[in-house]
Amino acid sequence: MTDDRLAALERRLQRLEDEREIVQLLTTYGPLVDSGCADEVAAIWTEDGVYDNDVIVMTGREEIRAMVRSASHQGFIAGGCAHFNGPVSVRVDGDTAIAVTHSLMVLHEDGAFRVNRATANHWQLRRTDEGWRATVRTGRLLDGAELAHALLRTGALGQLPPG
Repeated sequence: MTDDRLAALERRLQRLEDEREIVQLLTTYGPLVDSGCADEVAAIWTEDGVYDNDVIVMTGREEIRAMVRSASHQGFIAGGCAHFNGPVSVRVDGDTAIAVTHSLMVLHEDGAFRVNRATANHWQLRRTDEGWRATVRTGRLLDGAELAHALLRTGALGQLPPG
């Protein structure tokens, strides 16, 4: 095998490994947040990472931990909830990446399950010493508003979200 072909193969393998690590990272959010693992949820983000879900903007791991530990979130867990995050579409560019996902928050109420939220998510990620971590997660309700559709579209195209 020539040096050029070997180098190309190594680049392809690295991209695939990066994409796989990012998919694994983002799909752990639901099981971790549903089981109240505040430290592990916060570790999905960089120390100064931002989680903007249109209800609240959390900056830094401590604010994300506090959300998981909050009475509101603990009430969801106690009543029964499931967060689904995926499928994940990832575009890696060196040490940064953009991913898009849909997410559903399902709550157990009155003996039945119902979808409480359906959200478009745009993730910005960076390779760190800890591995891939989210720097910004922007989520918007899929309620017909253009911003939610723009988040999905720009992420699928590997672009940053509008404004």
